Amino acid sequence: MRSGNPALKESTFLDLASGSVVSRDGAAMTLGGTVNKTGLLLLLSLITGAFAWNQIEFSASGVSNGTAYIWGGALVGFVLAMVTVFKKEWAPVTAPLYALAEGFFLGAISAVYNHLYQGIVMQAVMLTFGTLFALLFAYRSGLIKATENFKLGVVAATGGIFVIYLATMVLRLFNINIPYIHDSGVIGIGFSLFVVVIAALNLVLDFDFIETGVEQGAPKYMEWYGAFGLMVTLVWLYLEFLRLLSKLQSRN
Repeated sequence: MRSGNPALKESTFLDLASGSVVSRDGAAMTLGGTVNKTGLLLLLSLITGAFAWNQIEFSASGVSNGTAYIWGGALVGFVLAMVTVFKKEWAPVTAPLYALAEGFFLGAISAVYNHLYQGIVMQAVMLTFGTLFALLFAYRSGLIKATENFKLGVVAATGGIFVIYLATMVLRLFNINIPYIHDSGVIGIGFSLFVVVIAALNLVLDFDFIETGVEQGAPKYMEWYGAFGLMVTLVWLYLEFLRLLSKLQSRN
């Protein structure tokens, strides 16, 4: 089992010492429970996102008070994500906290994007959830199958994108920009389209991985962990749609 999502990797449902499925004392993970918890995480992020959106103010010089929400939400969300990955049994607490933190980040950055490009946020939201349901239908109907070669390809591409983004952040510390791929030219738009496709295909791996956990009778708290992993991919996909749409609109 492989997933491009760093929160859902091969050892997630396994005991690292024995290689067997993580033992449980009570109820087992269910697909319905994971879906319900994913919905709850999305609701929590929507609540804090709406709050952050309404707090952002704009002036002639730019955003006046969005830094705390953007960077604070992103950094707290990252820390909580790392804690959740390494302490999966804490997911019933850390996953909701992660959703709340990401809500602040997404609400603030969405307000900035919407200020620059009117209507872009609604388009990105619709595209994100449209992609989610389309791929879920394709996966459940058997149109897309998470074969080993499919998983390897998506994981490799995801890793490559991560390296590029990491290099971008490091180089910007020295005022160096990677040319073309972050611009609104044909290469930049093509790169964003590629990233959107890879982010979307990670949803298929997440569906397959969660289903595997259900089949193997993973502990009940893994419902929260599975919902958290799916949330990570949805946040990434939404941000990539924002980037793609902003590049397209900037050409008009």
